[in-house]
Amino acid sequence: MEIRPDKEKLVELAHYKMPFGKFKDSYLVDLPLPYLVWFRQKGLPKGKLGEFLSTMLDIKDNGLEPMIRKIQKEFPQKS
Repeated sequence: MEIRPDKEKLVELAHYKMPFGKFKDSYLVDLPLPYLVWFRQKGLPKGKLGEFLSTMLDIKDNGLEPMIRKIQKEFPQKS
């Protein structure tokens, strides 16, 4: 079985910003790891934000942040 990432979702994730709180308007990749861990412990929000926060925690936990930053540069956000 081959696992292939969804390019459109990765680009969206790379440019997704925190919609509220202390880190409002920060890219999810810029959120501190302890904040993401805290969110998972307290309960992630439902929907896309919760899915993206969980995915970003996995990405950061596995040292894959450079991949997201490369996506941000190579696929700039459309206006």
